Amino acid sequence: MTAVDTRTVAVCEAGLLLPGRGVAALLPDGRQVAIFRTEGGELYGLSNIDPFARAAVLSRGLVGETGGVPFVASPLLKQRFDLRTGVCLDDESVVIRSYPVHVVDGMVHVTP
Repeated sequence: MTAVDTRTVAVCEAGLLLPGRGVAALLPDGRQVAIFRTEGGELYGLSNIDPFARAAVLSRGLVGETGGVPFVASPLLKQRFDLRTGVCLDDESVVIRSYPVHVVDGMVHVTP
């Protein structure tokens, strides 16, 4: 068995994440995190809240890549957010929270 950092939260089985799609998870403190698996297999976590629409929808956004930067585009107003950093690619003055995500023993863990 692999040691798990007690500051992480197990959110789902890694096999349930589909490439190019997101899922939403509720953290113990009530925040929502959107978790994405890219077509290349990388995992990312961002706040699920679209700051422009003020809605919890980013987990349902479109995942893509531009110039080597993986992003999710909001399903509402289409702003794109860098999956690695949370920086809005269309307005760099806007940044959403990013969360470290990793897999331990087949479970996806998020560090709040």
